[in-house]
Amino acid sequence: MSNPTVIEIVSGSPAAEAGLSVGAELIAVNGVVPSDVIEYQQLIDDADPEITIRDGNGQRQLTINKAVGRPLGMRLSSSIFDRVQTCDNHCEFCFIYQLPPGMRESLYLKDDDYRLSFLYGNFTTLTRFTELDLARVVEERLGPLYVSIHATDPEVRTRMLRNRRGATSLRWLRALLDHGVTVHGQVVLCPGINAGAVLDRTAAEIIARYPGLASVGIVPLGLSRYNTEADLRVHAPAEAAADLDIIHFWQEEAVRRIGRRLFFASDELYLVAGRPIPPRDAYEDFPQHENGIGMVRAFTDEVDALTAGGSGEVPVMTGEWRTIPSAPGEGYRAPRHTGSDPAADPGPVGVLTGTYGAAALAPLIAQLEQLSGKTLRVVPVENRFFGGNTAVAGLLVGADVRDAILANRTPVARYLLPDVALSGDVFLDDMSLADLRAASPVPIIVAPATAGGLIEGAAA
Repeated sequence: MSNPTVIEIVSGSPAAEAGLSVGAELIAVNGVVPSDVIEYQQLIDDADPEITIRDGNGQRQLTINKAVGRPLGMRLSSSIFDRVQTCDNHCEFCFIYQLPPGMRESLYLKDDDYRLSFLYGNFTTLTRFTELDLARVVEERLGPLYVSIHATDPEVRTRMLRNRRGATSLRWLRALLDHGVTVHGQVVLCPGINAGAVLDRTAAEIIARYPGLASVGIVPLGLSRYNTEADLRVHAPAEAAADLDIIHFWQEEAVRRIGRRLFFASDELYLVAGRPIPPRDAYEDFPQHENGIGMVRAFTDEVDALTAGGSGEVPVMTGEWRTIPSAPGEGYRAPRHTGSDPAADPGPVGVLTGTYGAAALAPLIAQLEQLSGKTLRVVPVENRFFGGNTAVAGLLVGADVRDAILANRTPVARYLLPDVALSGDVFLDDMSLADLRAASPVPIIVAPATAGGLIEGAAA
Protein backbone atom coordinates (compact mmCIF):
# COMPACT_ATOMS: atom_id res chain seq x y z
CA MET A 1 0.00 0.00 0.00
CA SER A 2 1.40 3.38 -1.00
CA ASN A 3 -0.31 6.45 0.38
CA PRO A 4 -0.83 9.16 -2.25
CA THR A 5 0.35 12.70 -1.71
CA VAL A 6 -1.38 15.96 -2.51
CA ILE A 7 -0.04 17.55 -5.71
CA GLU A 8 -2.56 20.37 -6.16
CA ILE A 9 -4.90 22.43 -4.00
CA VAL A 10 -7.48 24.59 -5.75
CA SER A 11 -7.56 28.14 -4.41
CA GLY A 12 -10.74 28.89 -2.48
CA SER A 13 -11.77 25.23 -2.32
CA PRO A 14 -12.83 23.39 0.86
CA ALA A 15 -9.39 21.75 0.95
CA ALA A 16 -7.67 25.15 0.86
CA GLU A 17 -9.99 26.58 3.52
CA ALA A 18 -9.20 23.61 5.78
CA GLY A 19 -5.48 24.32 5.55
CA LEU A 20 -4.50 21.28 3.46
CA SER A 21 -1.28 21.81 1.53
CA VAL A 22 0.68 20.30 -1.34
CA GLY A 23 2.93 17.47 -0.16
CA ALA A 24 0.59 16.16 2.53
CA GLU A 25 0.15 12.39 2.59
CA LEU A 26 -3.40 11.00 2.52
CA ILE A 27 -3.98 8.23 5.06
CA ALA A 28 -7.75 7.74 5.26
CA VAL A 29 -11.17 9.28 4.65
CA ASN A 30 -13.88 8.80 7.30
CA GLY A 31 -11.68 6.10 8.82
CA VAL A 32 -11.53 4.14 5.56
CA VAL A 33 -8.21 3.59 3.78
CA PRO A 34 -9.18 3.89 0.09
CA SER A 35 -7.61 1.50 -2.39
CA ASP A 36 -7.76 3.88 -5.34
CA VAL A 37 -8.87 7.31 -6.47
CA ILE A 38 -12.30 5.95 -7.45
CA GLU A 39 -13.07 4.85 -3.89
CA TYR A 40 -11.51 8.05 -2.53
CA GLN A 41 -13.75 10.20 -4.74
CA GLN A 42 -16.85 8.38 -3.51
CA LEU A 43 -15.81 8.90 0.13
CA ILE A 44 -15.08 12.62 -0.15
CA ASP A 45 -18.33 13.26 -2.02
CA ASP A 46 -20.08 13.04 1.35
CA ALA A 47 -20.77 16.15 3.39
CA ASP A 48 -18.07 17.19 5.87
CA PRO A 49 -15.68 14.26 5.32
CA GLU A 50 -13.00 13.56 7.93
CA ILE A 51 -9.55 13.38 6.32
CA THR A 52 -6.56 11.73 7.99
CA ILE A 53 -3.30 13.15 6.67
CA ARG A 54 0.39 13.15 7.48
CA ASP A 55 2.42 16.31 6.88
CA GLY A 56 5.04 18.45 8.59
CA ASN A 57 2.82 18.60 11.65
CA GLY A 58 2.60 14.83 11.95
CA GLN A 59 -0.47 12.65 11.48
CA ARG A 60 -3.74 14.41 12.16
CA GLN A 61 -7.42 14.41 11.33
CA LEU A 62 -9.28 17.29 9.71
CA THR A 63 -13.00 17.67 9.16
CA ILE A 64 -13.60 19.41 5.84
CA ASN A 65 -16.56 21.77 5.78
CA LYS A 66 -18.33 21.11 2.47
CA ALA A 67 -21.70 20.14 1.00
CA VAL A 68 -22.55 16.76 -0.49
CA GLY A 69 -21.13 16.45 -3.99
CA ARG A 70 -19.05 19.63 -3.83
CA PRO A 71 -15.48 18.98 -5.07
CA LEU A 72 -12.91 18.92 -2.30
CA GLY A 73 -10.41 20.79 -4.48
CA MET A 74 -7.49 18.42 -3.99
CA ARG A 75 -5.64 16.44 -6.65
CA LEU A 76 -3.58 13.38 -5.70
CA SER A 77 -0.27 12.00 -6.96
CA SER A 78 -1.54 8.59 -8.09
CA SER A 79 -4.72 6.76 -9.01
CA ILE A 80 -4.03 3.31 -7.55
CA PHE A 81 -3.10 3.31 -3.87
CA ASP A 82 -2.88 -0.41 -3.10
CA ARG A 83 -1.07 -2.07 -6.01
CA VAL A 84 -1.47 -1.90 -9.76
CA GLN A 85 -2.70 -5.25 -11.11
CA THR A 86 0.21 -6.21 -13.34
CA CYS A 87 -0.13 -8.25 -16.51
CA ASP A 88 0.74 -11.95 -16.34
CA ASN A 89 0.48 -12.44 -20.10
CA HIS A 90 3.58 -12.70 -22.26
CA CYS A 91 2.16 -11.48 -25.55
CA GLU A 92 4.65 -11.94 -28.36
CA PHE A 93 3.59 -8.61 -29.86
CA CYS A 94 3.77 -6.61 -26.59
CA PHE A 95 5.64 -3.38 -27.31
CA ILE A 96 7.10 -3.32 -23.79
CA TYR A 97 9.14 -6.43 -24.70
CA GLN A 98 10.44 -4.47 -27.67
CA LEU A 99 11.88 -1.59 -25.66
CA PRO A 100 15.64 -1.20 -25.44
CA PRO A 101 17.28 -1.65 -22.02
CA GLY A 102 18.14 1.31 -19.85
CA MET A 103 14.96 3.37 -20.23
CA ARG A 104 13.14 4.74 -17.18
CA GLU A 105 11.53 2.06 -15.04
CA SER A 106 7.93 3.21 -15.47
CA LEU A 107 8.03 2.41 -19.21
CA TYR A 108 8.48 -1.30 -18.47
CA LEU A 109 5.39 -1.64 -16.26
CA LYS A 110 2.73 -3.88 -17.82
CA ASP A 111 -0.66 -3.32 -16.24
CA ASP A 112 -3.80 -5.39 -16.67
CA ASP A 113 -5.89 -3.43 -14.18
CA TYR A 114 -9.56 -2.80 -14.94
CA ARG A 115 -9.40 0.38 -12.83
CA LEU A 116 -6.81 1.88 -15.18
CA SER A 117 -9.00 0.79 -18.07
CA PHE A 118 -11.91 2.74 -16.59
CA LEU A 119 -9.81 5.75 -15.63
CA TYR A 120 -7.49 6.12 -18.61
CA GLY A 121 -8.75 3.90 -21.39
CA ASN A 122 -5.96 1.32 -20.99
CA PHE A 123 -6.77 -2.03 -22.59
CA THR A 124 -7.08 -5.07 -20.33
CA THR A 125 -7.15 -8.74 -21.36
CA LEU A 126 -9.33 -9.78 -18.36
CA THR A 127 -7.02 -12.73 -17.62
CA ARG A 128 -6.67 -11.53 -14.01
CA PHE A 129 -10.28 -10.40 -13.65
CA THR A 130 -12.26 -11.97 -10.77
CA GLU A 131 -15.80 -12.27 -9.43
CA LEU A 132 -15.00 -9.51 -6.92
CA ASP A 133 -13.83 -7.27 -9.74
CA LEU A 134 -17.02 -7.92 -11.68
CA ALA A 135 -19.14 -7.19 -8.61
CA ARG A 136 -17.41 -3.84 -8.09
CA VAL A 137 -17.59 -2.84 -11.76
CA VAL A 138 -21.31 -3.62 -11.88
CA GLU A 139 -22.17 -2.08 -8.51
CA GLU A 140 -20.22 1.14 -9.14
CA ARG A 141 -20.96 1.27 -12.89
CA LEU A 142 -17.30 1.53 -13.79
CA GLY A 143 -17.57 1.96 -17.52
CA PRO A 144 -16.64 2.23 -20.22
CA LEU A 145 -13.92 -0.42 -20.03
CA TYR A 146 -11.48 -1.31 -22.80
CA VAL A 147 -10.78 -4.98 -23.53
CA SER A 148 -8.12 -6.58 -25.73
CA ILE A 149 -9.78 -9.41 -27.67
CA HIS A 150 -7.19 -10.14 -30.42
CA ALA A 151 -8.92 -13.39 -31.42
CA THR A 152 -12.04 -15.29 -30.41
CA ASP A 153 -10.53 -18.68 -31.28
CA PRO A 154 -9.43 -19.99 -27.84
CA GLU A 155 -6.26 -21.61 -29.17
CA VAL A 156 -5.18 -18.53 -31.12
CA ARG A 157 -5.87 -16.21 -28.20
CA THR A 158 -4.00 -18.48 -25.78
CA ARG A 159 -1.03 -18.54 -28.14
CA MET A 160 -1.06 -14.77 -28.58
CA LEU A 161 -1.29 -14.03 -24.85
CA ARG A 162 0.97 -16.95 -23.93
CA ASN A 163 -1.37 -17.56 -21.05
CA ARG A 164 -3.69 -20.55 -20.69
CA ARG A 165 -6.35 -18.27 -19.23
CA GLY A 166 -6.52 -16.57 -22.60
CA ALA A 167 -8.78 -19.41 -23.75
CA THR A 168 -11.44 -18.67 -21.13
CA SER A 169 -11.07 -15.06 -19.97
CA LEU A 170 -13.47 -13.67 -22.59
CA ARG A 171 -16.24 -15.12 -20.40
CA TRP A 172 -15.75 -11.96 -18.36
CA LEU A 173 -16.44 -9.89 -21.46
CA ARG A 174 -19.74 -11.72 -21.84
CA ALA A 175 -20.52 -11.09 -18.15
CA LEU A 176 -19.71 -7.38 -18.40
CA LEU A 177 -21.97 -6.96 -21.41
CA ASP A 178 -24.74 -8.98 -19.77
CA HIS A 179 -24.65 -6.51 -16.86
CA GLY A 180 -24.92 -3.53 -19.17
CA VAL A 181 -21.34 -2.30 -18.81
CA THR A 182 -20.10 -0.32 -21.81
CA VAL A 183 -17.05 -2.03 -23.31
CA HIS A 184 -14.82 -1.16 -26.25
CA GLY A 185 -12.77 -3.97 -27.80
CA GLN A 186 -9.44 -4.12 -29.57
CA VAL A 187 -7.73 -6.50 -31.99
CA VAL A 188 -3.98 -6.08 -32.45
CA LEU A 189 -3.48 -7.54 -35.91
CA CYS A 190 -0.42 -9.72 -36.52
CA PRO A 191 0.04 -11.02 -40.10
CA GLY A 192 0.19 -14.81 -40.22
CA ILE A 193 -1.20 -15.14 -36.69
CA ASN A 194 -4.62 -13.49 -36.23
CA ALA A 195 -5.02 -11.67 -39.55
CA GLY A 196 -6.68 -12.94 -42.73
CA ALA A 197 -8.95 -15.92 -42.10
CA VAL A 198 -8.55 -15.67 -38.32
CA LEU A 199 -9.65 -12.03 -38.42
CA ASP A 200 -12.63 -13.08 -40.53
CA ARG A 201 -13.66 -15.64 -37.90
CA THR A 202 -13.04 -13.19 -35.04
CA ALA A 203 -15.30 -10.55 -36.60
CA ALA A 204 -18.03 -13.11 -37.28
CA GLU A 205 -17.95 -14.43 -33.72
CA ILE A 206 -17.88 -10.93 -32.22
CA ILE A 207 -21.13 -10.09 -34.02
CA ALA A 208 -22.64 -13.40 -32.92
CA ARG A 209 -21.43 -13.46 -29.31
CA TYR A 210 -20.63 -9.86 -28.34
CA PRO A 211 -22.89 -7.56 -30.41
CA GLY A 212 -23.26 -5.32 -27.38
CA LEU A 213 -19.68 -4.08 -27.70
CA ALA A 214 -19.57 -0.32 -28.20
CA SER A 215 -16.78 -0.59 -30.77
CA VAL A 216 -13.95 -2.85 -31.91
CA GLY A 217 -10.73 -1.18 -33.01
CA ILE A 218 -8.49 -3.19 -35.34
CA VAL A 219 -4.89 -1.97 -35.32
CA PRO A 220 -1.65 -3.44 -36.71
CA LEU A 221 1.05 -4.42 -34.27
CA GLY A 222 3.87 -2.01 -33.56
CA LEU A 223 7.22 -3.59 -34.31
CA SER A 224 10.49 -2.10 -33.13
CA ARG A 225 14.01 -3.04 -34.15
CA TYR A 226 14.42 -4.67 -30.73
CA ASN A 227 11.83 -7.34 -31.52
CA THR A 228 13.11 -10.87 -30.92
CA GLU A 229 10.02 -12.79 -32.04
CA ALA A 230 10.74 -14.55 -35.33
CA ASP A 231 7.04 -14.92 -36.22
CA LEU A 232 6.25 -11.22 -36.01
CA ARG A 233 6.30 -9.02 -39.10
CA VAL A 234 4.54 -5.94 -40.38
CA HIS A 235 1.79 -5.89 -42.98
CA ALA A 236 2.76 -5.87 -46.62
CA PRO A 237 0.55 -3.48 -48.65
CA ALA A 238 -1.42 -6.36 -50.19
CA GLU A 239 -2.01 -7.90 -46.74
CA ALA A 240 -3.20 -4.58 -45.34
CA ALA A 241 -5.61 -4.24 -48.28
CA ALA A 242 -6.92 -7.78 -47.77
CA ASP A 243 -7.53 -7.19 -44.05
CA LEU A 244 -9.29 -3.91 -44.84
CA ASP A 245 -11.59 -5.82 -47.21
CA ILE A 246 -12.48 -8.18 -44.35
CA ILE A 247 -13.10 -5.29 -41.96
CA HIS A 248 -15.27 -3.44 -44.48
CA PHE A 249 -17.31 -6.59 -45.16
CA TRP A 250 -18.05 -7.05 -41.47
CA GLN A 251 -18.78 -3.35 -41.05
CA GLU A 252 -21.55 -3.74 -43.59
CA GLU A 253 -22.78 -6.91 -41.90
CA ALA A 254 -22.81 -5.13 -38.55
CA VAL A 255 -24.83 -2.26 -40.00
CA ARG A 256 -27.30 -4.78 -41.41
CA ARG A 257 -27.58 -6.82 -38.21
CA ILE A 258 -27.21 -4.32 -35.35
CA GLY A 259 -27.55 -0.94 -37.05
CA ARG A 260 -23.99 0.34 -36.60
CA ARG A 261 -20.54 -0.38 -37.99
CA LEU A 262 -18.99 -1.79 -34.79
CA PHE A 263 -15.59 -2.47 -36.46
CA PHE A 264 -13.09 0.29 -37.17
CA ALA A 265 -9.70 -0.04 -38.86
CA SER A 266 -6.67 2.02 -37.89
CA ASP A 267 -5.37 4.81 -40.09
CA GLU A 268 -2.11 2.90 -40.43
CA LEU A 269 -3.78 0.07 -42.34
CA TYR A 270 -5.12 2.55 -44.92
CA LEU A 271 -1.73 4.26 -45.24
CA VAL A 272 0.11 0.95 -45.67
CA ALA A 273 -2.46 -0.31 -48.19
CA GLY A 274 -2.30 2.97 -50.11
CA ARG A 275 -6.04 3.44 -49.76
CA PRO A 276 -7.89 6.70 -49.08
CA ILE A 277 -9.02 7.47 -45.56
CA PRO A 278 -12.80 6.90 -45.26
CA PRO A 279 -15.27 9.79 -44.85
CA ARG A 280 -16.34 11.00 -41.42
CA ASP A 281 -19.53 8.96 -41.16
CA ALA A 282 -17.45 5.76 -41.46
CA TYR A 283 -16.09 6.50 -37.97
CA GLU A 284 -19.47 7.29 -36.38
CA ASP A 285 -18.50 9.18 -33.20
CA PHE A 286 -14.77 8.32 -33.31
CA PRO A 287 -14.97 5.90 -30.36
CA GLN A 288 -11.31 4.84 -30.70
CA HIS A 289 -9.70 8.02 -31.97
CA GLU A 290 -6.80 7.75 -29.51
CA ASN A 291 -6.13 4.22 -30.71
CA GLY A 292 -5.02 5.70 -34.04
CA ILE A 293 -8.43 5.20 -35.63
CA GLY A 294 -9.85 8.18 -37.49
CA MET A 295 -7.12 10.63 -36.50
CA VAL A 296 -6.37 11.58 -40.09
CA ARG A 297 -10.05 12.06 -40.90
CA ALA A 298 -10.69 14.12 -37.76
CA PHE A 299 -7.66 16.32 -38.49
CA THR A 300 -8.65 16.78 -42.14
CA ASP A 301 -12.23 17.66 -41.26
CA GLU A 302 -11.01 20.11 -38.62
CA VAL A 303 -8.91 21.86 -41.29
CA ASP A 304 -11.89 21.95 -43.68
CA ALA A 305 -14.17 23.36 -40.97
CA LEU A 306 -11.67 26.07 -40.05
CA THR A 307 -11.18 26.92 -43.73
CA ALA A 308 -14.95 27.37 -44.06
CA GLY A 309 -14.94 29.76 -41.12
CA GLY A 310 -16.32 27.36 -38.55
CA SER A 311 -14.76 25.81 -35.45
CA GLY A 312 -13.23 22.39 -35.90
CA GLU A 313 -14.36 19.54 -33.64
CA VAL A 314 -11.74 17.49 -31.81
CA PRO A 315 -12.78 14.01 -30.50
CA VAL A 316 -13.02 13.75 -26.73
CA MET A 317 -10.24 11.89 -24.91
CA THR A 318 -11.08 8.46 -23.55
CA GLY A 319 -11.05 7.56 -19.86
CA GLU A 320 -13.01 8.92 -16.92
CA TRP A 321 -10.12 10.55 -15.02
CA ARG A 322 -11.25 13.92 -16.43
CA THR A 323 -14.54 13.57 -14.55
CA ILE A 324 -12.85 12.75 -11.23
CA PRO A 325 -11.40 16.00 -9.86
CA SER A 326 -8.91 14.22 -7.61
CA ALA A 327 -7.45 11.95 -10.32
CA PRO A 328 -4.05 12.89 -11.75
CA GLY A 329 -3.06 12.57 -15.38
CA GLU A 330 -0.92 9.41 -15.42
CA GLY A 331 1.18 7.68 -18.05
CA TYR A 332 0.40 9.04 -21.47
CA ARG A 333 -2.30 11.17 -19.79
CA ALA A 334 0.31 13.12 -17.83
CA PRO A 335 0.78 16.80 -18.69
CA ARG A 336 2.65 16.98 -21.99
CA HIS A 337 4.13 20.44 -21.95
CA THR A 338 4.52 22.24 -18.65
CA GLY A 339 6.74 25.20 -19.49
CA SER A 340 6.46 28.30 -21.62
CA ASP A 341 7.45 28.71 -25.25
CA PRO A 342 10.10 31.15 -26.48
CA ALA A 343 9.39 34.07 -28.77
CA ALA A 344 10.12 33.38 -32.43
CA ASP A 345 11.01 35.48 -35.46
CA PRO A 346 8.53 35.64 -38.33
CA GLY A 347 9.30 33.41 -41.27
CA PRO A 348 8.75 29.85 -42.50
CA VAL A 349 7.72 27.30 -39.90
CA GLY A 350 9.09 23.76 -39.79
CA VAL A 351 6.46 21.24 -38.71
CA LEU A 352 8.09 18.26 -37.00
CA THR A 353 6.17 14.99 -37.12
CA GLY A 354 6.52 11.24 -37.70
CA THR A 355 6.52 9.82 -41.20
CA TYR A 356 2.84 8.84 -40.97
CA GLY A 357 1.99 12.36 -39.86
CA ALA A 358 3.99 13.81 -42.75
CA ALA A 359 1.95 11.74 -45.21
CA ALA A 360 -1.30 12.96 -43.64
CA LEU A 361 -0.21 16.62 -43.65
CA ALA A 362 1.04 16.73 -47.25
CA PRO A 363 -2.34 17.32 -48.96
CA LEU A 364 -3.39 19.89 -46.33
CA ILE A 365 -0.42 22.23 -46.41
CA ALA A 366 -2.02 24.87 -48.68
CA GLN A 367 -5.04 25.16 -46.39
CA LEU A 368 -2.89 25.25 -43.25
CA GLU A 369 -0.72 27.97 -44.74
CA GLN A 370 -3.81 30.02 -45.59
CA LEU A 371 -5.21 29.62 -42.07
CA SER A 372 -1.94 30.37 -40.26
CA GLY A 373 -0.65 33.04 -42.62
CA LYS A 374 2.73 31.28 -42.58
CA THR A 375 4.83 29.28 -44.99
CA LEU A 376 4.96 25.73 -43.62
CA ARG A 377 7.66 23.13 -44.20
CA VAL A 378 6.89 19.58 -43.07
CA VAL A 379 9.99 17.99 -41.53
CA PRO A 380 9.49 14.19 -41.25
CA VAL A 381 11.36 12.58 -38.37
CA GLU A 382 12.48 9.02 -38.98
CA ASN A 383 12.25 6.96 -35.82
CA ARG A 384 15.71 5.40 -35.73
CA PHE A 385 15.50 4.87 -31.97
CA PHE A 386 12.74 2.27 -32.17
CA GLY A 387 12.97 1.46 -35.87
CA GLY A 388 10.55 -1.04 -37.36
CA ASN A 389 7.18 0.46 -38.25
CA THR A 390 7.14 2.99 -35.39
CA ALA A 391 6.23 6.03 -37.46
CA VAL A 392 3.73 7.90 -35.28
CA ALA A 393 4.46 11.24 -33.62
CA GLY A 394 3.69 9.89 -30.16
CA LEU A 395 6.77 7.63 -30.28
CA LEU A 396 9.26 10.26 -31.42
CA VAL A 397 12.34 10.57 -29.22
CA GLY A 398 14.50 13.60 -28.60
CA ALA A 399 17.61 12.29 -30.32
CA ASP A 400 15.79 11.58 -33.56
CA VAL A 401 14.07 14.98 -33.50
CA ARG A 402 17.42 16.68 -32.89
CA ASP A 403 19.01 14.79 -35.78
CA ALA A 404 16.15 15.76 -38.10
CA ILE A 405 16.52 19.41 -37.13
CA LEU A 406 20.28 19.40 -37.68
CA ALA A 407 19.89 17.61 -41.03
CA ASN A 408 17.20 19.98 -42.31
CA ARG A 409 18.50 22.23 -45.08
CA THR A 410 15.29 24.19 -45.62
CA PRO A 411 15.53 27.54 -43.76
CA VAL A 412 12.87 27.98 -41.08
CA ALA A 413 12.33 30.61 -38.37
CA ARG A 414 10.94 28.15 -35.83
CA TYR A 415 9.93 24.53 -35.40
CA LEU A 416 6.58 23.21 -34.21
CA LEU A 417 6.75 20.05 -32.12
CA PRO A 418 3.56 18.00 -31.46
CA ASP A 419 2.96 17.75 -27.72
CA VAL A 420 2.20 14.01 -27.95
CA ALA A 421 5.96 13.35 -28.17
CA LEU A 422 6.43 14.71 -24.64
CA SER A 423 5.49 13.80 -21.09
CA GLY A 424 6.27 16.59 -18.67
CA ASP A 425 8.64 18.14 -21.24
CA VAL A 426 10.65 14.91 -21.49
CA PHE A 427 10.87 12.55 -24.48
CA LEU A 428 10.75 8.76 -24.26
CA ASP A 429 14.56 8.58 -24.49
CA ASP A 430 14.77 10.93 -21.45
CA MET A 431 16.06 13.86 -23.48
CA SER A 432 14.50 17.04 -22.12
CA LEU A 433 12.82 19.67 -24.22
CA ALA A 434 15.37 22.14 -22.84
CA ASP A 435 18.25 20.02 -24.21
CA LEU A 436 16.57 19.79 -27.61
CA ARG A 437 16.05 23.53 -27.69
CA ALA A 438 19.70 24.08 -26.83
CA ALA A 439 20.72 21.98 -29.85
CA SER A 440 18.34 23.70 -32.28
CA PRO A 441 19.45 26.73 -34.30
CA VAL A 442 15.95 28.25 -34.07
CA PRO A 443 13.21 28.29 -31.39
CA ILE A 444 11.01 25.24 -30.86
CA ILE A 445 7.32 25.76 -30.05
CA VAL A 446 5.25 22.93 -28.59
CA ALA A 447 1.74 22.71 -30.04
CA PRO A 448 -1.25 20.40 -29.49
CA ALA A 449 -1.47 17.68 -32.14
CA THR A 450 -4.63 19.14 -33.67
CA ALA A 451 -5.23 21.37 -36.66
CA GLY A 452 -6.15 24.27 -34.38
CA GLY A 453 -3.02 23.69 -32.30
CA LEU A 454 -0.78 23.60 -35.37
CA ILE A 455 -2.33 26.78 -36.80
CA GLU A 456 -2.11 28.67 -33.52
CA GLY A 457 1.48 27.54 -32.93
CA ALA A 458 2.52 28.55 -36.45
CA ALA A 459 0.79 31.92 -36.27
CA ALA A 460 2.16 32.88 -32.84
